[in-house]
Amino acid sequence: MRINYKSPGTLEQTRFEKIHSVIFSDSKNASKIVANEIATLIKKKQKNNQNCVLGLATGSSPISVYNELVRMHKEDGLSFFNVISFNLDEYFPMKKDDIQSYHHFMNEHLFSHVDIKPENIFIPDGDISENEINDYCQSYDEKISKLGGIDFQLLGIGRTGHIGFNEPGSNYDSLTRRIHLNYITRNDARKSFYGIENVPTTAITMGIKTIRKSKRIVLLAWGQNKSSVIKKAIENEIDSNIPASFLQKHSNVTFVLDNSSSSNLTRIKSPWKVGSCKWNDELKAKAIMWLCEITKKSILKLTESDYNKNNLSELLLHQTTYEINLEIFNKLQRTITGWPGGKPDVEDRYRPERANPSKKRVLIFSPHPDDDVISMGGTFDRLVSQGHEVHVVYQTSGNIAVSNSDVLKYVEVYESFSNKNDKELISLLKFNNEILNNKKIRKIAGLIREKESLGATRFLGIPDSNVHFLKLPFYETGSVKKSIPTASDKEIISNIISEIKPHQIYAAGDLADPHGTHKVCLDIFFDVLQELKSEKFMKDCWVWLYRGAWHEWEIHQIDMSVPMSPNQVLRKRKAIFYHQTQKDNVMFQGDDDREFWVRTEDRNLAIATRFRKIGMPDYAAIETFKRHHF
Repeated sequence: MRINYKSPGTLEQTRFEKIHSVIFSDSKNASKIVANEIATLIKKKQKNNQNCVLGLATGSSPISVYNELVRMHKEDGLSFFNVISFNLDEYFPMKKDDIQSYHHFMNEHLFSHVDIKPENIFIPDGDISENEINDYCQSYDEKISKLGGIDFQLLGIGRTGHIGFNEPGSNYDSLTRRIHLNYITRNDARKSFYGIENVPTTAITMGIKTIRKSKRIVLLAWGQNKSSVIKKAIENEIDSNIPASFLQKHSNVTFVLDNSSSSNLTRIKSPWKVGSCKWNDELKAKAIMWLCEITKKSILKLTESDYNKNNLSELLLHQTTYEINLEIFNKLQRTITGWPGGKPDVEDRYRPERANPSKKRVLIFSPHPDDDVISMGGTFDRLVSQGHEVHVVYQTSGNIAVSNSDVLKYVEVYESFSNKNDKELISLLKFNNEILNNKKIRKIAGLIREKESLGATRFLGIPDSNVHFLKLPFYETGSVKKSIPTASDKEIISNIISEIKPHQIYAAGDLADPHGTHKVCLDIFFDVLQELKSEKFMKDCWVWLYRGAWHEWEIHQIDMSVPMSPNQVLRKRKAIFYHQTQKDNVMFQGDDDREFWVRTEDRNLAIATRFRKIGMPDYAAIETFKRHHF
């Protein structure tokens, strides 16, 4: 039994897809619909006086589903008295009361908030002895079988394509067992463990066959990082190197996706390959950029034959090849400007920004105390040099990204001058490898990041009075896990916008991780925009979104491109270097070993190279922005 999700598209549109999938613009909305399906099943079983056996997942993807189930329990009277749950996996070794354990995760997000019977909760035990594992795993499968199997299995998916902890190479008929964890899987978990070296190398997981026996399966995937593996699982042939692809053989499975995770599916990335399209300006530009890449030609060199051979003849029904090429060429060329704040005293009809007012109040939102220079340091520099009143707003303290060794260095320098000696603090910093939930250490770490930020903003030429450190409450937990944003977070953002009354706002539009700090900050910002949009000063405010150090806007999405000279690239690099604690051995590096300044220079160069290949002027580097209409 399943809720009728909105149709994923026509058979023609989904003809490359071997798994039923639905796409939502918002992961929270999608999570509510999935939670509603689970609740409907629980209530149906209750009416028939039956148990409801749920298979549950951990990780960031199902958190919103659990939040909604908890809300339904507290506000709508949904009871879990007939629910029996089996979790997919657990790290090994792992004690149940460790904060990184999935026992702790499930209690925190679901079990401690609902009326499920403790004896009905089954989570693999990561604290048994090694010689007990085989018998334990066999009994785990037997318990599921004796209850008639899992009625509803909730899954996430790892970047390796794993479901549960079934890593690449897992067998189609595998059962619950101990498994060695892939490096990528461990690297993705490094934040929770304060470094990959602390992540266990093995885990206990339900097997592929155990999962396949479930009567209903729903897999959740959010964010750009999952887009590549989602395409492989849904569109490619079954492959043991992509364990999620085994679900193609299940008769009742749905992949629930957001716009980012589904972006590589053929019907999204190149819909003209699966049938007729409803063409608009953005889709047309997307198609032409794709055609340039496929043919390795610049825009103005595309021919009628290129369109016909690559499923784009539909575009030629109302325009000639020449007309389309010229339209898209002009559209992209007009995004390029050396005046991100608008060029004074010129005709601005075809420019990305208004000419007036000639001197603008500009507000740059930076989720962490370095995103401003990493993502738009060249544009920042240009805005200041062109005389605009630039304000930078650091939304969070970024204190957990400062290592103990860096804090210790600053403490020891201070104590050398002050003749003070905090033995307890020194001891904590020297002999604990992970970031401690210690207010004093967090305060010092936050101050370090503030001073690094001021070094960069002074270098770029704005007064300290124009630098604002908000320390949004949702972030200040002292751990990787953040609180749910509240009205207090929104009020702080609203107050700073109302105080400055900007003509331009720049904000981080990086949606790669729906539970990351960037996404949370953007959601808060968008909510505030809706509340403020009727204010008179907001009528003159334009919002520009930049991307972070990991992803860039697609060419067809860009509304403003700001080129940089070689000298400006060096100035941007120097501004990034002021953030010394985030250089070299950075706490949360991601899966890219390059330093942030290298990443961003490579990214800015890649965009410039792409522009050149499609027929635009040849620049050293380019930063790009998308306008947000609210």
